[in-house]
Amino acid sequence: MRVLIGTKDIPTAGTELQISNTADKVKSIAVKARSTNTGSAFLGISDVGATNGWTLLPGEAVALDFGDGSIAFSVFYLDVATSGDDIDWAAVLE
Repeated sequence: MRVLIGTKDIPTAGTELQISNTADKVKSIAVKARSTNTGSAFLGISDVGATNGWTLLPGEAVALDFGDGSIAFSVFYLDVATSGDDIDWAAVLE
C-alpha cells in the first residue's frame, strides 16, 4: 500500500488535468479545493468540467472509499472554473 499526496495547479479553466497516469488501483482518494480559490473546482473522469463532475466550492473537500481498490488512479481528472486555482489531493493505492 502507498500513499500519494499532491497539489494540482490548473493554469487554464476548462482544461481538465489528469491527477496521475499510474494504473495502480485506488483504495481511497480525497480532494480539496483550496480555500483561496475564487471559483469552483471539479473532480471527475476525462470529461470533467463545469457541467459534470463532483463540484467543490472553495474550501470544500470530498473523500471516496473504494474498499480493496477497484478503480485505476489514472481515471481521475480535475478542472476549475477560474484559471490558476489549485486543488489538493491524497490517494491511498494498493
